[in-house]
Amino acid sequence: MPFNSVLKLFLPKDKVFFNLFESVAENVQKMAEKLNALVYEPDLEKRGVITKEIADLEHENDDYTHRIFTELGRNFITPFDREDVHYLATALDDICDYIHACAKKIAFYKVNPNESTFQKMADLVLKSCTEVQKAVLELRDMKNLRKMTDAMVAINSMENQADDIFDLSIEALFENEPDAKEVIKKREIYQVLEIITDKCEDVANVIESIIIKYA
Repeated sequence: MPFNSVLKLFLPKDKVFFNLFESVAENVQKMAEKLNALVYEPDLEKRGVITKEIADLEHENDDYTHRIFTELGRNFITPFDREDVHYLATALDDICDYIHACAKKIAFYKVNPNESTFQKMADLVLKSCTEVQKAVLELRDMKNLRKMTDAMVAINSMENQADDIFDLSIEALFENEPDAKEVIKKREIYQVLEIITDKCEDVANVIESIIIKYA
């Protein structure tokens, strides 16, 4: 067998990892948009429809993540370190899982999310996920490092903002909400929203590691 033919056996087929990561990043962005729409939607029935759409996207993302892990076991050569492929897939999947968890908690607890603090947090989630998608899309050729580093700086900044809003929201919740059950419900939702921004920062950290090794 010619050497070139042998080499092809070890190369990632069709840049499959980049295609899958870009599909996952698109899903992350879509789910963040849906979550943002959810907290601004006053109609309970319409919120139910959005929650179902988020669940469908999360299941779709599980399929993408499973395919990444399958390809990781199948391909001898990967576009970057195997552990970084695993870390990135896991970190992106975590974002989707927590967005789904947030939507489920809003529905399960029957909390009306049309409050400015929920909306501010969801706005930061959407902006963070937009930056995540930007950074992931640049991984294919890593030619625009400035765009990638700008995205990572923005993600870090928004995670800090989310921490501040979370602290202020919890303080206001304990001061102004007389119903202990509502305090518990809303506090859990705030926590999940804040965790989503943490998970976006985890993605940024993995991408930063990849840039340091390969750019």
